[in-house]
Amino acid sequence: MKNDAKTQRAIVLAWLLLRPLSTLEARKDLDIMAPAARIFELKQQGHNIVTHWTIADNGKARHRIASYVLLAQVGDV
Repeated sequence: MKNDAKTQRAIVLAWLLLRPLSTLEARKDLDIMAPAARIFELKQQGHNIVTHWTIADNGKARHRIASYVLLAQVGDV
């Protein structure tokens, strides 16, 4: 299976059409290690994607986790 940037963008966009995507989900479930780069490229293509930040605390360290949401495009509604 191809795992180039174009394929990854298509996978991320397909996911975002259904629900938000976190960095952890992208890495674990989609095997996309640099989701921020794919989100940036999708935004450059005109997709209206917003980023929400949360803090994950596992007791040893705190990490900022991004969650990406695709908003309706003009003409989609």
